[in-house]
Amino acid sequence: MSRPAPVSPRQHVHRGTLEVAAFWFDPALLGEQEARARVLAGWTSGAGVFAVAGGWLLRLARPRRQACATAPGLPLTLEAEVLMAAPLSGPERGRLAPPAGSAVLVRAGHAEVFPLDASCRVDVAAWLEVSDWNLLPVKGLGAPPPPVTVLEPVAMPPRSAFGPGLPAAAPEAESMRARMKGTVGAGATQSVPGGSAPASWWTRWRAWLQARWGSAASPPPATSAASGLARAKGRGAGASPSQAQKLFSRFSAWVLRSTPLGALLSQRQAEYVRRLFDLFEQGDLQEALRYAIPLGAQMTEPERVALGLPGPRESLTIRPRAAGAASIMGGGAQVYDALKERYRAAFQRLKREGRIDEAAFVLTELLGAHEEAVSFLEEHGRLRLAAELAEGRGLPPGLVVRQWLLAKEPGRAVAIARRSGAFADAVLRLESSRHPEARTLRRLWAEMLAETGDYLRAVTVIWPLEEEHPRARRWLERGIAVGGVGGARALARLVAFFPETFEASRGPVLALLEDGSRERASERAAFAAALVRESQTDAASGFEGAVVRALLRDRAAGHRLEVGVLTQLLKKPGCGPLRTDLPKVPNAHRPPWGEDPQAGMLTEFLAAAEAGPYPLHDAVALSGQRMLLALGEAGVRLIRADGTCVAHFDVPAFSLVPSVHEDRMVALAPRGELQRLSRIELGARRAVHWCDARVDAFAPSHDGSRWFIAEGDTVMAVDVLESGAFRALWRVSQLEGPVLALDVDDGWLRFVTWNAPSAQYWNYALENGPTLRSRLAQRGGTNLPMVTLNTVTGKAEREKNFFFAMPWILRTVQVGLNKEALLHGKSGSLQARFVFEGEEPVGARFWGDALLLFDKMGRLLRVDLTEGTARRVPLG
Repeated sequence: MSRPAPVSPRQHVHRGTLEVAAFWFDPALLGEQEARARVLAGWTSGAGVFAVAGGWLLRLARPRRQACATAPGLPLTLEAEVLMAAPLSGPERGRLAPPAGSAVLVRAGHAEVFPLDASCRVDVAAWLEVSDWNLLPVKGLGAPPPPVTVLEPVAMPPRSAFGPGLPAAAPEAESMRARMKGTVGAGATQSVPGGSAPASWWTRWRAWLQARWGSAASPPPATSAASGLARAKGRGAGASPSQAQKLFSRFSAWVLRSTPLGALLSQRQAEYVRRLFDLFEQGDLQEALRYAIPLGAQMTEPERVALGLPGPRESLTIRPRAAGAASIMGGGAQVYDALKERYRAAFQRLKREGRIDEAAFVLTELLGAHEEAVSFLEEHGRLRLAAELAEGRGLPPGLVVRQWLLAKEPGRAVAIARRSGAFADAVLRLESSRHPEARTLRRLWAEMLAETGDYLRAVTVIWPLEEEHPRARRWLERGIAVGGVGGARALARLVAFFPETFEASRGPVLALLEDGSRERASERAAFAAALVRESQTDAASGFEGAVVRALLRDRAAGHRLEVGVLTQLLKKPGCGPLRTDLPKVPNAHRPPWGEDPQAGMLTEFLAAAEAGPYPLHDAVALSGQRMLLALGEAGVRLIRADGTCVAHFDVPAFSLVPSVHEDRMVALAPRGELQRLSRIELGARRAVHWCDARVDAFAPSHDGSRWFIAEGDTVMAVDVLESGAFRALWRVSQLEGPVLALDVDDGWLRFVTWNAPSAQYWNYALENGPTLRSRLAQRGGTNLPMVTLNTVTGKAEREKNFFFAMPWILRTVQVGLNKEALLHGKSGSLQARFVFEGEEPVGARFWGDALLLFDKMGRLLRVDLTEGTARRVPLG
């Protein structure tokens, strides 16, 4: 078979001024050193270098105007995805038939095709000699940030807090309690009240065993500095004891049942308990309280078995042998019940004598009735001690908030409520008792919500206080100023709750309803749904006909519409004529794009020529088709769907952390080992510097009140409302490795740490304050990024080419001369393929029902994950 005849083009090079996409440098002509120098001089972020025809081809990140006579190398233009070194005619190109993604050079009068694939790619970093360079850490010139302050927990009130008349505890009492629970420690001794005795051989032997097995058997120390609920190394709620503990418990029970040593130890316990009963019966409360054994509210199964198998109360002897579990627990329960009777009688006596603090001590310390003790102290005016006891004993956060408010410390009450989300519980507790402070806490709750940007919920909370209705109106007006779906809901509530604003609201309402654009369809739907839900009167009847017409128009345009909303609107008095003439609207159900088996694959190609005027480092898709763009040192820009600028904020931003309410953002800009943090308020169109702080990893969003960040092996809930410096509402540290990534939603905090040779994934429940629930060695269906080990640096890093927003998974790959972003849906099938011409890394951000794709060439693509549509956003 004969080879095709070579193509000899009439023109061998370009002439004049052109849009040049690449240059080819010939070392044989320029010399290798000069050719490399010109490649490096022309290289920018996003450019690619290939070994072609014995020289180097530099593909530019974006085309540029260039006079061929002054070009640094042989210029190539981009025509139908082929780089051309000469203007071939149609027939010449037809005979040559170059494939897409290749380059055509004219050599020795003949046009030749050269593929540009990974095999000929050149890493220009290898051309740089850096062996003599020393990498120096960069530090800011200012003072280092102060240590992060933390809302320190209040410890359990010490014994001395319950009055000077309470005697000091005898060490034998705690020793006896430890022995009864089977947890006696090294060096523990046991004495009968009124005398002393050295620790037995059995005591010392058990202490030695616990000291030897303690690291495996004992739980780790609590590391939360705010709530005491989370444990950095523990298993979380529901964790079972270690195998060492189980083995030791079974062996202890066998010794007590089957050896003379058990009988001896049981006899000592019986003597202690008999003497304790004698002290109570003699009325010697001072000595009785000194030697009293704390019982706790309930006796758990391990404690029943570890009691030493006590016999009937009448003999106060402990039987080392028993027929079965029933008799074991029966004897133990009798001793407990007898002690509880004595303690309860002591409480009543102290109460009659007016010794309130000591009586409360009996309730909480001896009987374990902590909530009863708190209520008792509150009843007798010991409000601060009641609050300290409630927090120190880890009682429900709503109760703790209530007690601190009654103790006249609203700041601490609000901080704990924000940390735990217990405002509602605390308000209900106060209102159920008709306490006047309920109004105060409700007002504080509403103010906090408004300060975080949750204006609609703030209005709901404060609405029962009629004198606060003017403030509620101001909050709704702030919500309207934020715009988007939330602003539309606030506008509907303003119309429904404040009829006097009808005329003033007419303009904004009609502007929204008559807009007709696709961008504001979601706002019109939100306005209609809120109007139906909120309007309890006919005050808004003047708008309802216009709302129905707007919804029908949007439905005809293909936008999603809840027919139920339309049906309810048609029942309003102002829609009588429409209700009569309008035929029944079918509820045509169209599944979302990700769940539609009939949906085809979405594809888009963004050419290098579509590059924008400024690089995009991060982007957030807001409701109402608005977007917020991080431009690096050039600031932050809020734009509409058509790319027009709404507002510019002059603060540096390479990463953005939006509030779930879309009203404010945190902007981050690296400054050496620190980050410069700024706060942006969209409604007020204001941006201010917040602080400089170390932030190694951070959650991609916040709730307006707390933002979860990581510093080394510590995770903190930072108070977003605090000014000037970081303040932590909660913190957990010593996590066995640095934190690489975090994610948070309404109910869970998740983060990943690296402890060679594997990653650990932590799950904390946010209800009632962050509480550890599990720690796993795999991801398990979360939005956390993947973590891989960088074999060059030896450090673990988050995988930058994968993005998760379950059930969506996006991965970016380099294919030839282009970057491709591949979107996989719920079933794992490929649902979209987005091609960005060039080698610039593509960033992505999932937010709500939208996906933004962007790069530093200034290209921006918004994907609607519900409709299955993609829209290029031009930047001006």
